[in-house]
Amino acid sequence: MEVFLVQQLKQTGKGDTVVVHVTNSLSTNGTSIHFHGIRQNYTNPADGVNSITQCPVAPGAAMTYTWRATQYGSSWYHSHYSLQAWEGVFGGIVIHGPATANYDEDLGSLFLSDWDHETADALYSTAETSGPPTLDTGLINGTNVWENTTGTRFSTTFTSGTSYLLRLVNPSIDSHFDFSIDNHTLQVIAMDFVPIVPYETTVIAIGMGQRYDVIVTANESTVASDFWMRAIPDSFCSNNDNPDNILGIVHYGSSTGTPTTSAWDQTIRAGACADEPAASLVPYLSLDAGSSSYSPDLPVSVEEDDDATVLKWYIGSETMQVDYDDPTVLQVINGNTTFANASNVYELSTANEWVYTIIETVDAVPHPIHLHGHDFYLLASGSGTYASADPTLNTANPPRRDVAMLPASGYVVLAWQADNPGAWLMHCHIGWHVSMGLDLQWVERRTEIASLYSSGNATSGTTGLSNVCSTWDKWQNNYGLTEYDSGV
Repeated sequence: MEVFLVQQLKQTGKGDTVVVHVTNSLSTNGTSIHFHGIRQNYTNPADGVNSITQCPVAPGAAMTYTWRATQYGSSWYHSHYSLQAWEGVFGGIVIHGPATANYDEDLGSLFLSDWDHETADALYSTAETSGPPTLDTGLINGTNVWENTTGTRFSTTFTSGTSYLLRLVNPSIDSHFDFSIDNHTLQVIAMDFVPIVPYETTVIAIGMGQRYDVIVTANESTVASDFWMRAIPDSFCSNNDNPDNILGIVHYGSSTGTPTTSAWDQTIRAGACADEPAASLVPYLSLDAGSSSYSPDLPVSVEEDDDATVLKWYIGSETMQVDYDDPTVLQVINGNTTFANASNVYELSTANEWVYTIIETVDAVPHPIHLHGHDFYLLASGSGTYASADPTLNTANPPRRDVAMLPASGYVVLAWQADNPGAWLMHCHIGWHVSMGLDLQWVERRTEIASLYSSGNATSGTTGLSNVCSTWDKWQNNYGLTEYDSGV
């Protein structure tokens, strides 16, 4: 597997049309690029998910994605081809807009990621046979030291009295981080792409795929000139050999010293790989969830495959297995009205209907659940089964986001409105679990999908589904590629 790092997408503003040209210069891999959290309202072709909205872009081929920035805030883009994102094919997205609190300087994206000296593909056989491997270390914005003898730590400089915006992003394959800066309070102003009523904390928990915008005020110059910035993997769900050495440095003024500061009390967040408290996550723009008559209950579990050789994750009654060369939208365009069981398709046929989805697990493993094409409303979350808990659903301005944690041995209830035609993936954002089948798709307003892909539709955002697929088919047949994971 060729490994490389991709840089931040050019910053844009709300309302802009974004055009991204992708050329696959790899020699032995396809690719597709997903713009994480982007609403893609009526631009399903630009969602960038092989086997769902397109075939992979073949080596030597290119594809253009076009979408409109209808949200603002912080996110990231990444490959949706196998484990390629965790080989380094990702970067930041910043869409400028108003903030719910004032700050002086925007320091941009701050990536908190896990890291191993083996590639993700090399580690996958361990993950699918005996569970998640223990990773070597982690990085802050792509850098760290190793055994304190090589490498460099991320560092940034504060000017006393200045307030800074940090755009936290967790692109990890399997690490839930607790982030803090010694002695400094974090003012949280956005979750994913949703501005919130500001709240303060000393430690913030961030799951895989999630983002938080935080403001830090440089008001501790009388305490020290240098402070540790910490990204600590939550040991409840994140196995790491160097959990206390994923560090960056905040320098005040011209100082270049090594910090001697002490960490905040980490127990306020560590221990369950949970979301930030729902009571703190109050959307600034108040919106209520509508009522629903459709409430699927989707159990999550892990089982051995039929040959008892590898583990597969299930959501609903299926573990996903879809084909690179036969994406869901191509099936829809060709008139298919039924789908293979392993495609794990749930149809939403009624325009603007509300869906309440219950996801629950008896396994002591938490999962960051991500939905494409929508922000969902987080109506309830807790321990035990949904039936035994019988929670009161919060429909009055509940948290809205695109990644939420399914608690270990617990449940989560997510709601959204079917207001965006397309084939939309929902999946766990643990990289191993995506590849091991913990995925489903919502085919939303199927009869409207084909028109989104018509050659005359300027909003389609692709160079042509049929061209991408025919190029892929030719390369796959010549190369003899065999899929080894879920297909997404």
